[in-house]
Amino acid sequence: MSVSVLAQTLKGSEIIKIGNEINELRRQGEQIANLTIGDFDPQIYPIPDELKQDIIEAYQHNHTNYPPADGMLELRKQVATFLAEEHHINVTPHEILIASGSRPLIYSTFLALVDAGDKVIYPTPSWNNNHYCHITGAVEIQIPTDAENNFLPKAADLKPHLKGATLLCLCSPQNPTGTMFEKADLEEICDLIITENASRQPGEKPLYIMYDQIYAMLTFGKKHYDPVTLRPELKDYTVYIDGISKCLAATGVRVGWGFGPENIIAKMRSIVGHMGAWAPKAEQVATAQYIQQAEPLHNYLNNFSARIQECLNTLYQGFQQLKTEGFAVDAIEPMGAIYLTVKVDYTGKTTPAGDLLQTSADINFYLIKVAKVALVPFSAFGTDDSVNWFRASVGTSTLEDIQGMIPRIREALTQLK
Repeated sequence: MSVSVLAQTLKGSEIIKIGNEINELRRQGEQIANLTIGDFDPQIYPIPDELKQDIIEAYQHNHTNYPPADGMLELRKQVATFLAEEHHINVTPHEILIASGSRPLIYSTFLALVDAGDKVIYPTPSWNNNHYCHITGAVEIQIPTDAENNFLPKAADLKPHLKGATLLCLCSPQNPTGTMFEKADLEEICDLIITENASRQPGEKPLYIMYDQIYAMLTFGKKHYDPVTLRPELKDYTVYIDGISKCLAATGVRVGWGFGPENIIAKMRSIVGHMGAWAPKAEQVATAQYIQQAEPLHNYLNNFSARIQECLNTLYQGFQQLKTEGFAVDAIEPMGAIYLTVKVDYTGKTTPAGDLLQTSADINFYLIKVAKVALVPFSAFGTDDSVNWFRASVGTSTLEDIQGMIPRIREALTQLK
C-alpha cells in the first residue's frame, strides 16, 4: 500500500541508528560506554526527591484527567515567576505554553510560523532542525560553523541569508556542542534581526527567532544570555523553548514550556492540542509545587551541575592528555549542557582488520567495537561526514566510567595505521 511522500522521505534519527548498533553489541555481551544519547541514567542522576514526592502526591489526589490545553494555570504562573527570578525574563501566564517536553514545542513553533517554501536558517551542527524543516516543507539554509567559534554562528555568517527568511533557530547552551553564545556575539545577531525586520514591507512575514534554552540552568561558570533580555525590541519576534527535562534530569517526566508573543503561543496551543502533546496533569501539578521551593531547587541544581561538570572536565582533560601525547584528537572546554565536543581525526587510517576509515561514522563504529566507547559524529547533526568532530554525552555514565574510557581510546587509536 502506498504511503505519503512525507512518510516515504522522512529520515530516521542517526542517534537511534547508532543506539541500535550499541544495543545489538550489548545483546552479544559487550560492555559499551554509551556517550550517544542526550538523556540521563536515573540510577546515576535521579530527579529531585521533592519533585518525585510531589508527583506521587498529585496522583494520590487523582490528578489524572485532561489538563487545560495551554497547561495548568498554577504552573504557568509559577513558570512566569521562575523565569523572572532565574533569568530576569518577564512574561505573563498567557504568554506561556506547557507541553510534554521541548519536542512538541519546537514542532509547534515550526507549524505556527513556517509555510512550505519559507526559508529557515540554522547552524550546523544543530539538533533536529533539518527534520522539522523537512516535515514542514521549509527551504533549509544551513550555516556551517567551526571549532574556532565554538561551533556557534556569528552575525557575519547569518547576514547574507536573512532577506526573506521566516525563522532563525538558535540554541544556547548548544546541543550538540555544549558551547554558549558570548554576549557580544548574540547582541550582534539580535541587531541584525531588528534591522532586517525594520526593512520588511507591510503584510510581509517578519523574521522570528526560535531560541532553545533548555540547558540554561546547567552552565559552568559562564553566563547565559537570551535575545529579549539583550534587546527588548525582539519580544514580539522570539519564541523560547525551555522546561525541566535537562536541568532536573527529568526527561521522562515530560514537562516543558515555551513562551513568546501571546498571539503565536495561542496558535501553538491549538497545534499542541490537536497533537494531544500535553504534559501529564499530575506532573504539571507537581512541577508547579516544586519550582516554588527555592532552597531545594538550588541545592539540587548545585549538586547536579557540579557532578556533570566533573564528568565533562574529566573527559576533556583526558582528551587533552591524549593530544599532548601526539594523538590526533582535541576537545572544546565544557561550558554548559551535558555535552563535550571532541575531535578524533583519523580518517584515512587503517584498522588492524585492514578496514579503511573513510568517514566520521567509520571512526565512531571503530571506537565502539575496539574501545567500547560510543560517540555521535556531527554528521548526525547536519555536517558533512568528513567533519571529524563528535558529541559526547555524559548523562548515562559515572565518573568512574569516564575515567576508564581514556585508556581504551588510547589503545584503540594506537592500533590504527
